[in-house]
Amino acid sequence: MSLDFLVELGTEELPPKALPSLSQAFTQGITSGLTAQGLAFGEVTSLAAPRRLAVVIKGLDNATPKKTQQLWGPPAKIAFDDAGNPTKAALAFASKNGLQPSELTTANDGKVDKLVVDKTTGGEATESLLAGIVEASLAQLPIPKRMRWGASRTEFVRPVHWLVMLLGDQVVPGDVLGLSTGRETRGHRFHCNQTLSINSPAEYASTLEQGYVIADFGRRQAMIRSQVEAAAAAINGQAVIEDDLLDEVTALVEWPVALTGQFDQEFLEIPAEALISSMSEHQKYFHVVDGNGKLMANFITVANIESKDPQAVISGNEKVIRPRLADAAFFFETDKKQPFVSFRDRLKTIVFQAQLGSLYEKTERIGQLAAAIAGKIGADTSQAQRAGELSKCDLASEMVLEFDKMQGIAGKYYASAQGEPEPVANALAEHYLPKFAGDKLPESDIGLCVALADRLDTLVGIFGIGQQPTGSKDPFALRRASVAVLRLLIEKKLPLDLAELVNLAIAQYSSLPKADDLTERVLTYMLERLRAWYEDSGISAEVFLSVAAKQLTTPTDIDQRIHAVAAFTQLPEAQALAAANKRVSNILAKESARTAEVDNNLLSDDAEKTLAQAVANMQAEVTPLMAQGDYQQSLKQLAALRAPVDSFFDQVMVMTDDSQVRNNRLALLSQLRDLFLQVADISLLVPAKA
Repeated sequence: MSLDFLVELGTEELPPKALPSLSQAFTQGITSGLTAQGLAFGEVTSLAAPRRLAVVIKGLDNATPKKTQQLWGPPAKIAFDDAGNPTKAALAFASKNGLQPSELTTANDGKVDKLVVDKTTGGEATESLLAGIVEASLAQLPIPKRMRWGASRTEFVRPVHWLVMLLGDQVVPGDVLGLSTGRETRGHRFHCNQTLSINSPAEYASTLEQGYVIADFGRRQAMIRSQVEAAAAAINGQAVIEDDLLDEVTALVEWPVALTGQFDQEFLEIPAEALISSMSEHQKYFHVVDGNGKLMANFITVANIESKDPQAVISGNEKVIRPRLADAAFFFETDKKQPFVSFRDRLKTIVFQAQLGSLYEKTERIGQLAAAIAGKIGADTSQAQRAGELSKCDLASEMVLEFDKMQGIAGKYYASAQGEPEPVANALAEHYLPKFAGDKLPESDIGLCVALADRLDTLVGIFGIGQQPTGSKDPFALRRASVAVLRLLIEKKLPLDLAELVNLAIAQYSSLPKADDLTERVLTYMLERLRAWYEDSGISAEVFLSVAAKQLTTPTDIDQRIHAVAAFTQLPEAQALAAANKRVSNILAKESARTAEVDNNLLSDDAEKTLAQAVANMQAEVTPLMAQGDYQQSLKQLAALRAPVDSFFDQVMVMTDDSQVRNNRLALLSQLRDLFLQVADISLLVPAKA
């Protein structure tokens, strides 16, 4: 027999950004607990709203499955004395299993007669286990800091007020977090500030909806999206709905009602990014753009009540946003009254890192390094240096001090307004890209140069003072900086040597305490990030290691080789050729005395003659392909060597007694291996255990 199960924990308003993860973890903890008890169940639904976490599980077994097992005791000759009376061993076995001595039986376990008891386990009522499972799940929730309230010693992320637990239409007895279970929930804090009785799990969502609570997070989110889009369309605009903001707003309201407000047109003279930041971060408003993507003087807020006077709610929100936008306007105008370059002097008092100097000194290094990189890719070196020197100026502006997400963007506006060349101004914003995994990259060459210079300067500086990441600690975000550099080089197809770039970055510092092996340490760290990057994209570690064996330091070249090897592994000949290369590698590792050239006069076996001719022909075919960097086609053509290689190993004895013939055959194998080594060491594609 199975029944539906409902648990709902009622709380004060939960942290909105954490609500989805708390809900998911709560559900996972409960289902894991049920599974551990061997209980079967059907569909699982997670529900979460600002003041509640809930889970509904259909078709939950009403008891744990029964299992019968034989428990063997001591041998019969030890369990009974000569008179047939039970010994201490028998009495202990009987007591352990809840039996009277007269109930003991014996059976043969295949070797000897022993005491035995058939014991049935399981069959426990599910309702007796549920409170413990729920409490265990709540204890494991990802809550960084728990709180206490009142005189209670109970701890949770927010004070808890009620607990609903139903199995079928019956309340599950128990206590969790100091609350006794029941069937009473609560409606909307304003629309229905009263208790509501839940008759069964199936009626949970509909009962709450009557109390002005949409318990389903996903449904509530879809309602908000639909309402916001409709509100924007009503004013001939389009709402910009960012996923993070949508999640947060969904976690803030139980009964969503989208309302449209407006602000003064004059505020549109402020950089749109500042307005958007103010509306989304501080007020949780969605901004609206016109058909050309230009910001409109409107916003859409999602209220948690269905007001009888919605205009009063709108007016209240308009009054709240106006001073925020006025602050942004004030900061913008104040900053514009002084030369943008004057902000740079303020960077002298802002420490980048105690041992590495100020932000001013960092921009000096960035400028020099950006110019050097620009020279390598054919970009304007003077503009690259200028952009590097100005890259952090806006960090000292009033705008960025108030709206930190405006860094770079504010600099772009200020530099442009004061006559800096457009490539320089654009680079001030672009050099922060990419900001996160999958983010867009700079579009301009100058932005690209400064982006590389900024991150390389940080990497070599922090490694140079011995503060590279350890474990989970990465205070200077060097992992992200490394991946950014690699993405910039690879995705922008810049054939630059990473070792050379690292050395250029080191050269910008007057001294670094640990500079002896600095280049090697930085390169090793960055290439490890490259390995993880490829693994995340589905390319195996063996493929990466086969290319890494060549110890290359040009990321674009590494990338081409890795994709070529990955494509090669899909060919039917790949496995056999990789195994053959491994075999060749092992043979050659043991034999150092061999000639470099193949003497055709020493070739006697048809199979070795065929292989020698195939290798010679292949050298002529793939050499121009290798020179062009067409590694994929090179490996595709080299796959044709499988048949002559297989025949060679089937028919030819390499380690013959004749030293001249042996060395000649080793030279042939060496040439074969070198053909593949021009791309990668494909012998590493064979698992280590092979």
